[in-house]
Formats: sequence, structure tokens, C-alpha cells
Amino acid sequence: MSTHLPPERQSINANPTPSAGRRNFLKVAVAGMATLAMVAALAVPAVAQDMSNGAANFYTSDKVIMQKVTFKNQYQMKVTGNLFTPKKLDRNLKNAAIIVGHPMGAVKEQSANLYATKMAERGFVTLSLDLSFWGESEGQPRNAVSPEIYSEDYSAAVDYLGTQSFVDRQRIGVLGICGSGSFVISAAKIDPRMKAIATVSMYDMGAANRNTLNHSQTLEQRKQIIAEAAEQRYVEFTGGETKYTSGTVHELNKDTHPIQREFFDFYRTQRGEYTPKGSSRKLTTHPTLTSNVKFMNFYPFNDIETISPRPMLFITGDAAHSREFSEEAYKLAAEPKELVIVPGAGHVDLYDRVNLIPFDKLTSFFSTHLK
Repeated sequence: MSTHLPPERQSINANPTPSAGRRNFLKVAVAGMATLAMVAALAVPAVAQDMSNGAANFYTSDKVIMQKVTFKNQYQMKVTGNLFTPKKLDRNLKNAAIIVGHPMGAVKEQSANLYATKMAERGFVTLSLDLSFWGESEGQPRNAVSPEIYSEDYSAAVDYLGTQSFVDRQRIGVLGICGSGSFVISAAKIDPRMKAIATVSMYDMGAANRNTLNHSQTLEQRKQIIAEAAEQRYVEFTGGETKYTSGTVHELNKDTHPIQREFFDFYRTQRGEYTPKGSSRKLTTHPTLTSNVKFMNFYPFNDIETISPRPMLFITGDAAHSREFSEEAYKLAAEPKELVIVPGAGHVDLYDRVNLIPFDKLTSFFSTHLK
């Protein structure tokens, strides 16, 4: 993700240093995840920029045309995306399309463009997008968290694709990576135009913030985070400096948690680092502290069974620290559903390691259900 892990939680303003309350939270959260961390560490590179297993976040294809597009969501906020079409696409026909969402705290240039390009090579019209408040999409303050608006962005993307002459509005699917996995589920529950739903390395951003991994956060710790964010609202309301939280650390030391190292290798090295225009490296991946608590009220898996009979596909790695979320969603979803566990893959591996990402499975899933 970028911005979703308990070990990453920190408050940053001029100096990215955790507050006292967050330091205590970190100690407990990390201790609570010790077992998971040991598993995750097996898939975490020892040094930065591990390009193994075909890491290709910035992959481009001479078989695909990419075009920047913009459209408005229901709140009249401009959403920016990249439209990918196969060069051999017959625009006189109505074609299947897939919307691809980036990890939480990331932008479309991180993982989403890669998936969109690869699926366009396989014959689909694809659209990667920047969620509102991130990347090139509108929304103030920047890096704000609004799960409802994030989900709306996917419905707005369906609006856009469904009004293109070369797209069959009855054959539009969605694919959410990491945090966007929970956003596309939230969107699909109230938008039946999304005919097939897939997630990769999904994070339930609500549960991740309420409970952290392996349910290692206590209610008191949760309340402490909420109280800190609430007090910060006074500071910002009266013109004080904006605080940011979560996200990926900016340097490693001997005490850096293995999961943070996994994210660092993607977000803080040339493997996947990307700073959108108008932002700064210091702020990438970090949501605002006061808005991040809105995830506490986000329950994407509630009523997930109502998506049926539309099909759902959940993809996770066998060494992914986020595996619990895909397994929980699969358990709660109704048929037709499928859970694919990729051998040897960690959470971030499935962002960009093309030798591990099951593109054949994604192709068969969308080809079967968007026909």
C-alpha cells in the first residue's frame, strides 16, 4: 500500500517523527504481529531495489496505446486516468473493459498502470485512475482519506467507460490492488454495472485501521489514535500545520520492521518510487492524520454477499502479510467466488513482479465473465 500498515503509522509535519502515543502504539502493534512478520520477512529483500521475479512497475508496451483522460465523479471532482487500448482494437465493436485501482496512498503510476497495460495487451480496454485527493485527480486537502469518495470514483469510471462508443457497458469489470481492493468491493455493492470484481493483495482498509494486522490493536489504542486526530483538527482549523500519518518510512535502520522494508523497497527506490507533480517525496504515501480515522467507519465486507451472482476473484500471496483480508472476504462472499493464493509471493510482490502476478488467471476470469 503505501499507507496502510500498522508498523508504518506515524505523524509527520515538518519533521517525520512519531508522536509519543504512536510510538507506544507501534511497540504493541509490532509485537502483536511478530509471527506474521517472520513469515513476511522470508519474502522481504535484504537490500533496497530488489528487481527479482521480473519487477517491472514502469513497464510500457508497443502493442498498447495510452491516453490520459479526465472525467467528473458525482461530486463534480475531476478524476484523472490513463486509458489503455490495444493497437489492434476494433473500435467499431463493443469491447470489454476493466478499471484498475492503485494501492492506497499510491498513484496510478504505481502498479495500476502495469496491470492496465498487461491486460490491454490481452485484448481488454483498461482504465487506471488516480483516486480523488491523490496524483492528478482533484480534491483538497491533498492526500485526504474519504472511502466513500474513493468508491464513487470507480462508479464514475464506469460512467466514463460506459459512454465510450467502443466499450460494451454490459461488460465492464473492476480490479483493485491493495487498499483499492476494498474500495472496489464497496463500490460494487451499490453499482451492479460492475459485472466482475477482482482484487490483488487486498487490504480491508477499515479493519487494517481499526484492528491492525492479526487483530493486534486494542480498543484503547484505537481510541488514542482517534483522540489524537480529533485534537489535531483544532490545530488545522485555526491555520496550523497539516499532519500526515501512516505511509512508508523514508529511511531504513537496524530496527526497521520487515513489513516496512518490504514497502520501502518499492516506494522508496527506483523500483516503484513516483512523486506526482505538485507533491513532494516527503508526502508521498502519507494520508492526512485527521482524515485517516475515517477508515475506522469503513466496513467494505459488510453485505459483500449481495454482490452475488456477479463473480468475485481474490488473489493473494502465500507469504503476504495481508493474506487475512482476502481470506476473510472470500469466506464472507457468496458464489461465484474464487480465492487464488500465489506460491512464493509476498504482499508487495504482486504490485509489480510480473513473473509472480497471475495474469493468465486474471485474463481467464475477465474473459469468462465479461463475455
